[in-house]
Amino acid sequence: MDALVNFLSQSPILVLFIIIFLGIALGSIKIYGLNLGLSGVLFVALVAGHMGLNIPGGVGTLGLALFVYCVGLSAGNRFFSAIAKQGSKLAVLSILIVATGTFFTWVCGEWFGVSSGIASGIFAGACTSTPALAAATEGLGIHSGEASIGYGIAYPFGVIGVVLFVQLLPRLLKIDLNNEAKKLKASHEVKIVAKLVSIHQPNLDGKNIADCKLLDGLHCTITRIVKDNRLCPLSPDDCFSEGLKVLVVGNSDTIQHDITFLGEQCENPYALDTQKERRKLLLTNKNYAGKKLRELRTLKTNGVIISRVSRLGFTFVPNGDTVLERNDVLTVVGSPENLNKYEEIIGHRGQAMNQTDLLSLGFGLALGIILGMVEFGIPNGPSISLGIAGGPLIMALILGHFGKVGPIVGYIPRPTRLLLQDLGLVFFLANAGITGGADLVETVAKQGSTVFLMGVIVTLSAMVVGYIVGMKVFKMNILECLGGICGGMTSTPALGAIASKTDSQAPVVSYATAYPIALILMTVGAKLLISLLPLVIS
Repeated sequence: MDALVNFLSQSPILVLFIIIFLGIALGSIKIYGLNLGLSGVLFVALVAGHMGLNIPGGVGTLGLALFVYCVGLSAGNRFFSAIAKQGSKLAVLSILIVATGTFFTWVCGEWFGVSSGIASGIFAGACTSTPALAAATEGLGIHSGEASIGYGIAYPFGVIGVVLFVQLLPRLLKIDLNNEAKKLKASHEVKIVAKLVSIHQPNLDGKNIADCKLLDGLHCTITRIVKDNRLCPLSPDDCFSEGLKVLVVGNSDTIQHDITFLGEQCENPYALDTQKERRKLLLTNKNYAGKKLRELRTLKTNGVIISRVSRLGFTFVPNGDTVLERNDVLTVVGSPENLNKYEEIIGHRGQAMNQTDLLSLGFGLALGIILGMVEFGIPNGPSISLGIAGGPLIMALILGHFGKVGPIVGYIPRPTRLLLQDLGLVFFLANAGITGGADLVETVAKQGSTVFLMGVIVTLSAMVVGYIVGMKVFKMNILECLGGICGGMTSTPALGAIASKTDSQAPVVSYATAYPIALILMTVGAKLLISLLPLVIS
C-alpha cells in the first residue's frame, strides 16, 4: 500500500482522475433505489486526502467556477419569469426553508460547541447544496477542510431524508397523488399542440392568409393547409375560404379560444411530410435578428412559416410581436426549395447548433469572477463578496434570462452545458475531499455522532416548516408543496421520487421556481454561519 501511495504521490493529475473514476463508480451503486451520484467523488476524495494524496492546485477553483456558471445558465431562463408568474408563495417557501436550516444549524452549533467550518458543512450537507459547500470552503480559508467533513457526514441523511419525507408524507396523510394530479391538470399542463381546424369565419372569407390582420390577435400559428388530400405547407398566395381545413399550432391552454374564432376543430386523417417540409434552423445572421416576426413577414417574403422558437432550452409558439434573437433555433415549415433559401437568409449552420461560443464562455466567466471579487459593505458589519461561488452564478442567471449581454451570448448547447457542469462539479468535489481528508479521522472521532445528529435536525426542521407553511398557510396542493420542498432543499433525487409517482408537472414547476432561489440563499446562509459561529473551538 505504501508503494502505491508513493507512486500516486508523484502524479497528482493521475490521482485526480482515479478519484473521479472511483467516485462515480461508488455513486452509481443503488441501495433501495437511492444512490450518491456524483457526490460519491467527495467520499473517495476524503479517503484519498486521509492517505496523504494530492491533486493539481487550482482544480477546485476552476471546477467551482464552471459548475455554478452552468447551473446559472440552466436556471436563468426561468428564474425571473417564474418569480413573476407564480413565485411569490414558492419564493417565500424557499426562503423559509433555507432560513430554518440556517437557524437550526446556528442554534445546534452554539449548543454542541461546533466550529463554523463544521457547522457550515453540516448546513450544506443537510440541505444537499453543493454551492453552499463551495461558498463555505471559499470563506473558511485554511479551515476549509472542516466544511467538507461536515458535509460528508450530514449529506447521506440529507439525501435519504428528503426522499423518504416526500414519499412517506402522502401515505401518512392518506392522500392519493393521482387525484391531486387531476385537480391540477388543467392549470399546470401547458403543451404545444397541433390541431386541424375547419374555417367557419365569414370575416376571413377570401382574405390572403399571409396578409390577414385579423390573425394578429391569435396566440396560435397557422402552418399548413389541406390540399390534394394531404397537409401541405402554406404558400404566399393561399386564401381563406368557408370549410377550408388548416393546421394550427399553439399552447394547449389558449388554442381552444383561437379555434373558436377560426371555426371548429375536426378529425385529422391527413398525412404530412415532416422530413422534407419541416426543419430546425439556427439563426446566426445578426442583420436578420432583432426584428419582430410581423416585420419579417416570412410567409409573404420567403414562403415559410416559423411554428416554434427554442431559446436557451425553452420552446414556445411565436406571434407577430416575437423578436427573433441570434442563436434562436427556429422550427420552420415550408417547401424544400423555400427552406433551402431561408437557411441562407438566416445564416443557418447545422454544426453551430451544437457548438459552444468559447469567446462568450470565457468572457462571461471572467466577468462573473470579477463580480465575485467586488466587496459590498454591510452597515455596522464587515464587507462581504459573492466570491467564486456567487459571482459567476449571478452573471450566468442574467445571461440565461436575457440570452445575451452586449457581445456575450448565454447559449451553450445542453449536452455541452451538462458536461461542463458535471466536470466542474467533480473537480470541485475532488478538491474539497482532498482538503478535508487530512483531518477526517480525528474530526469524526471527536464529533461524528454530534455532526450526524445536527444534520438530521437541520434536514427535518427545514422540511417540516416547509410543509406547515405550504399546506396550512398558503393552502397549496400537496404536489405543489412537495415540489417546493424539493426545490427549497435543492434535492433533485427527491423530485425524481415524486415524479415517479405522478404524471403531473406541478411538482416540477414548483421545484423549478424554488430551486434557484434556494441555490442562491444557501450560499448566503453558509457564509452567514461562518460569521456567526467561532472559527476554532478551543
